[in-house]
Amino acid sequence: MKMRGLVVLLALVLGLGMAQDKKLKACFIYIGPIGDIGWTFAHNEARLAAEKAIPGLETKYVESVKPSDTRAVVDRLVGEGCNVIFTTSFDFMDATLEAAKKYPDVIFAHASGFKRAPNMATYMADFYQVYYLNGLMAGALTKSGKVGYVGAFPIPELKRHISAFALGVRAANPKATVNVKWINAWFDPTKAREAAEALIAEGNDILAFTEDTATVVQTAAKKKIPSFSHYNSMYKFAPDYVVSGQLVHWEKIYIDFLKKVQNGTYTNKNLQNVDYWWLLREGAVELGAQVGMPINPKYADALKKATMTVNGKKMSVYDRVMELLKDMSSPNPKFDPFTGPIKDRNGVLRIPAGKKASVAELTSMQWVAPGVVGQVADEPK
Repeated sequence: MKMRGLVVLLALVLGLGMAQDKKLKACFIYIGPIGDIGWTFAHNEARLAAEKAIPGLETKYVESVKPSDTRAVVDRLVGEGCNVIFTTSFDFMDATLEAAKKYPDVIFAHASGFKRAPNMATYMADFYQVYYLNGLMAGALTKSGKVGYVGAFPIPELKRHISAFALGVRAANPKATVNVKWINAWFDPTKAREAAEALIAEGNDILAFTEDTATVVQTAAKKKIPSFSHYNSMYKFAPDYVVSGQLVHWEKIYIDFLKKVQNGTYTNKNLQNVDYWWLLREGAVELGAQVGMPINPKYADALKKATMTVNGKKMSVYDRVMELLKDMSSPNPKFDPFTGPIKDRNGVLRIPAGKKASVAELTSMQWVAPGVVGQVADEPK
């Protein structure tokens, strides 16, 4: 009996050890190339950080995937033993949901979307707070009153970001406009350069963008025009002209999510309501020309000299940016850019007085804020 009990105990211990040693294989599907300097580069850097942070984690990625090829790539990755799959573009949302139904034992997580399933979560490191802060700076620095914006696609994410940016611009400079040109591509340096050049030719003396390269920053610098980093630090491309920017830390989400899969907190049956919406407070995003540099020192004096009115009192734009950055990075922020009353650019009340837009409202946003100039597809009237 004692020997039999010892054998059973040994088997249990060995079995537990094998279960603990079972490797977690997380696979990533990217919309662009990992060398784009923007969105995909940032996700891939976070993948590498997760590999280092989580013992036993194996990862794999597929880059430059067309949305129409998503299902085929998922089929291949599942066949290769991936038990967690991250799909990292809004364009992959519906295909990811279909794949989640086809492979109920696999865990899926989709970036920037809003559709979920028992084995499919959603996640986003969102920039809307940071865009507002960058908008304050752009509004203070523009001399022409015209700020240019190169946009990829007019989806809710970009409408939210452009609107937050415009709200910031208008808070610092009530008569300024944000002029948008869409390139209908996430990664197209040629289109990005042409759009940036067109905006400059039209008198826009500050540029911001959502596109996956440093093209806009480089194009602006050639004309000595200030711009903002996006996704990653682009300071090195134009140290005299990158004012600040929106920097992402996807690794904060990936490490948290994968550790919870590893320890059993997340399973293929309880992800229906798992939606990461991580902001400044969680450290998933950062204000900066580069990491650790919220504002390029070359622009500090100009922003300290520029003033704006806040609750009836004048203060420097620099102080306002730093004040709001501290607040929105705190555990319980008091300020939110999308607090009403806010009307859209057609005069329709979208957020009532005293109300803060919900995450659901922000992720499905189709309207744009006052000050945005240019055609916007699917804009409600």
